[in-house]
Amino acid sequence: MGYKKGAEVLPAHLLKEVQKYIDGGLIYIPKKSNRVGWGNLNGSKKLLEKRNEMIYELYKNNTPIDELANMYYLSEETIRKIIYGKKQL
Repeated sequence: MGYKKGAEVLPAHLLKEVQKYIDGGLIYIPKKSNRVGWGNLNGSKKLLEKRNEMIYELYKNNTPIDELANMYYLSEETIRKIIYGKKQL
């Protein structure tokens, strides 16, 4: 990443506007991005959402947390986070 002089790349009116907020300091301007969120392309996100919904439904039907942890190969703490996260919705 190289530095560029603001006066060389920004129109004068825009430079003055930026200087109102950060006069003489460094500022990072991120690239424009068309990135897709984690798990959206390969379906991982939907699979985890479906799994978590099943865990919550089983919990509502009185399946104990330790049994859910064994069924899904997760820690009891992770099961609790899933359950309490679903309750908040």
